Amino acid sequence: MSIATAPTAANIALRGPTGVFCAALTPLTEDLAPDHAEFAAHAKWLLEEGCDGIAMLGTTGEANSFSAAERQALLEATIAAGVAPTKLLPGTGVAAFTETVQLTKHALSCGVTDVVMLPPFYYKGVSDDGVYAAYAEVLQRIGDAKLRVVLYHIPQMSAVPISHAVIERLLKDFPQSIVGIKDSAGDIANMEAMVARFPGFSVLAGADPLMLPLRRKGGAGCITATSNLVARDLAFVYRHALEEDRAAEVDAAQARVVAARNKASRFAQMASLKAMTAARTGKPGWARLRPPLLKLAPEEAAALAAG
Repeated sequence: MSIATAPTAANIALRGPTGVFCAALTPLTEDLAPDHAEFAAHAKWLLEEGCDGIAMLGTTGEANSFSAAERQALLEATIAAGVAPTKLLPGTGVAAFTETVQLTKHALSCGVTDVVMLPPFYYKGVSDDGVYAAYAEVLQRIGDAKLRVVLYHIPQMSAVPISHAVIERLLKDFPQSIVGIKDSAGDIANMEAMVARFPGFSVLAGADPLMLPLRRKGGAGCITATSNLVARDLAFVYRHALEEDRAAEVDAAQARVVAARNKASRFAQMASLKAMTAARTGKPGWARLRPPLLKLAPEEAAALAAG
């Protein structure tokens, strides 16, 4: 299933990504640099498990702890290792819009067309006009018809929400470039409202359990953290969500997704996901995080393993 052409629940052609995309963890070497080879191997495994693409260098990937040069090097290495650029959705939104332009142009130069873009997030309480102006400045400076932007709404982290009014203005002024949104706020009503208000706009759930109900309302799929662990189940749910004769199988897969999400959320989520990935792969290095994030305390890791 390709990023651009997968079917939707409502049989409305969506312009943006559709399917299951993993908000991929970033493995680290002993000196806390991104581990290029291990990341590429993880990306390939996720695609084999059924992911439609890899949303790398996002919140779960600790992107805001990496420099622009580190981000660019990881993207280049992943493609060089054999992961198709059309399967990658790198995060390119940072606080300085000039750096957002730089990272996005670099992604385009590597053959990537779809990016996930945070609004500038340092200044809080900015107006809708300010959020719109930031995205508009980036898009105008890039000026590339190939670019497809998935907006990133995660106000609990960024403290800069993306309102429906901003989306409407961006769709009006940049209809070719603004193709979707990742909504990680956990508000299913907001996601369903965007599906209804913006036909053809890909609304992707940022929380694993919400992908199924959103899919049944015409949502585009998900970009989620727990897909690092349960991509196969999420892909099954996405592809069969609308088939009544497979409802029992879908419900069983959904239950496994929810259980994995709950387990990963018992302690700090990214540290838990990395600890669980270390256990799956047998590679303890996966448990490393870049400060200020820390790996699980020994007692937490033991409780997670026991669970």
